[in-house]
Amino acid sequence: MSAGSLARTQRSMGDPGIHYPLWPPLPRGCPKTAAPGLVFPVEVDYAYADLPAGFFPQGDPAPRGLDRWAPLLPPLDAPGLGEGGTPLIALGDEVWIKDESRNPTWSHKDRLNRVAVSAAVHLGAEGIAVASSGNHGASAAAYAARAGLRCVVLASAGAPPAVASFLQAYGAAVLPVPAESRWPLLNEIADRLGFHTVSNLTPTHTGHAFGPEGYKTIAYEIHADLGVPAAVFAPTGYGELLFGVWKGFRELRDLGVTDRVPRMYGCEPAAGGPLAAALRTGVPAAVVRVGETDAYAIDCAVSGHRAVRAVLDSGGGALLLTDTELAAARDTLAHQGLWPELSAAAGLAGHRHLLAAGTRFDGPVVCLSTSSGFKDRHTATTGLDPVDPTWPSVARALRKAGVV
Repeated sequence: MSAGSLARTQRSMGDPGIHYPLWPPLPRGCPKTAAPGLVFPVEVDYAYADLPAGFFPQGDPAPRGLDRWAPLLPPLDAPGLGEGGTPLIALGDEVWIKDESRNPTWSHKDRLNRVAVSAAVHLGAEGIAVASSGNHGASAAAYAARAGLRCVVLASAGAPPAVASFLQAYGAAVLPVPAESRWPLLNEIADRLGFHTVSNLTPTHTGHAFGPEGYKTIAYEIHADLGVPAAVFAPTGYGELLFGVWKGFRELRDLGVTDRVPRMYGCEPAAGGPLAAALRTGVPAAVVRVGETDAYAIDCAVSGHRAVRAVLDSGGGALLLTDTELAAARDTLAHQGLWPELSAAAGLAGHRHLLAAGTRFDGPVVCLSTSSGFKDRHTATTGLDPVDPTWPSVARALRKAGVV
């Protein structure tokens, strides 16, 4: 166990009585509970009794950086980029936006990748591999560059321009391949080259064993700034973010710092919704067919058991949202000075969806906004048309813009 970290084992989420050593991380989940078509992930367990008294602040601004929370994270052996410490911004009565676009690569994925790349450093890997055409790939490439590791990104030819620019700037080897080929290729890269994978390798989502622990720090920060909200709404693809925030609040409760956890709501595109399907059918994880949606960052065909646990144990739910609902929430945030990508607005869209159905909460709610609008596929990449600098032309332009 590295200095500062109280992490001690990996525990099966298929059978909590099964523990594995902390090293190496198990990206393929729990082998003892695996079945055809279903693999349960593992989660990190800690020596909670050794946590110093007064570890969790409240009533003061949340401290910045994951290093502040090192005892309740796996060993942070890779250098950071100042991730975490993102602001809570009031949006109307009792609604707060946790703006994760303030992270170094403009998304929540920086919290995961600080932890996941640290595992690669600890193991002495020469590089990492990731399957992503969006935030995860951009973030993984940044943290690999920071740690001096090589990085292979399996992406699609249709990656958003901003993401492609990130990947090129960080020096990642970007391989556009068909989506169905990415996971088999990740396995080959891991087996042949010894690269550490920070993406999923299994039929149902297990993902990186350590990475989602980084998302717990969102819960710690919300608690420091606000206390325990009545509910948290999270944009949800594979469900790692939903799980991590729930686990952070669960730890606060189990350690006696709070007496409850918020209701956790996974907010998915209506074109897919594997979490909603798993909950509806009562299975640990589900696979669905994904239809057309512009919410590319969360249009996942498979779910993982982590998200199911977060929803069931917190008394929350899964919400299916149309692109129209997502666009309305994105525009609301933009008109308040916050510009998320379409997928990132799913938290606010989910809260509005429940309000429209008549659900009210006794206390504040937090909607996670996960990334910047620069990351969207349809963000304009062309310049502005010039305006003739005469008053008649300026007046026409202002009227067209609705200013006068």
